[in-house]
Amino acid sequence: METLNFRFENGSKRLALPANMVGVVSSGNLEVLIESAELNGGCEVEVKTAAVGFGAIWQAVISDFHQRWSLENVRILINDAGATPAVVSLRLDQAVESVTGATA
Repeated sequence: METLNFRFENGSKRLALPANMVGVVSSGNLEVLIESAELNGGCEVEVKTAAVGFGAIWQAVISDFHQRWSLENVRILINDAGATPAVVSLRLDQAVESVTGATA
């Protein structure tokens, strides 16, 4: 099991979530939880994955997601059980859409 942590600064979009609401999207091989958090304008992403050694691919997928959404004060937790990069991107977009109603 590997845990990867990413942080992005200078986001421009906040989630309009009550403090007790969390967006959840999941499938058979991936779970995404997204919540508002006071992170001084940052966006933090934690990935827990059984596929060890794919940090560079995760970095690329998460960086691409941040470029699309540019979130601030958001914490995202990903529990991966073998999802492909395309599925990860789809589920991340779905998670944000589920709590904002917006599309990338």
